[in-house]
Amino acid sequence: MSRGPAAVVSVALVVAAIAAAGCDGDIDPAWQLDHDRIVAVRATPPAIQPGETSTLDALIAQKGAKTSVAAPEAALVASPASLSDAVAFKDGNWVVTAPSAERLAAVRTELGLAAGAPVPLQVGVAYANQTLAAVKTVLLGQTAVNPTLADVEIDDQAAPMSELVVGKLVNVPLSIDANDNDYDVAWLTSCGTMHDFDLPSAYLKVEDDDPDAGELAVVLRDSAGGVAWAVWPIHAQ
Repeated sequence: MSRGPAAVVSVALVVAAIAAAGCDGDIDPAWQLDHDRIVAVRATPPAIQPGETSTLDALIAQKGAKTSVAAPEAALVASPASLSDAVAFKDGNWVVTAPSAERLAAVRTELGLAAGAPVPLQVGVAYANQTLAAVKTVLLGQTAVNPTLADVEIDDQAAPMSELVVGKLVNVPLSIDANDNDYDVAWLTSCGTMHDFDLPSAYLKVEDDDPDAGELAVVLRDSAGGVAWAVWPIHAQ
């Protein structure tokens, strides 16, 4: 694996990220954007055929600051180890390259997968001087694209391109056209309090003791590992 300008993320950090993915230990709620965390990791595209490439980036939240989209500081293949060379640093980005059909066939045998089944490549990524880590699965031997955010409504109106202005002490409805069976939705905010954050239809309420300015975000995930997101500045008055 080619090594980028940052130190390569350690195996221990990747293991910790996998363990953290299955626990709920954070003090802050899952919808809180005012917190140092990796909100979502994206592979573009999320599934690739032999010889094709996919570029990694993520939506990063920082306490006291705006969200940002950035390439990983470092990355490595967490599994399967036989494809450790599938991730490399190229032109300022971490890139996954799907190996030949012959190598994929051998890995399917190694993993006990059916012939022609997609091979899940688990890639560990690190941010914030390697204090934040996550694992992203890229499917090899399959074709898929990231989903599109469709019919997003905020306060019963089409989501604008500019800053959102909402009322205080009222329920502000949020919705996205996404079937619960096919997609996972997460609404996040650093302004007010989020309710039903993991449903296509949620609502935001800015209480008297809540922050009245910040950002609102929605993240959409599909079954192929595809990810899409949108972020808006927001304030209440």
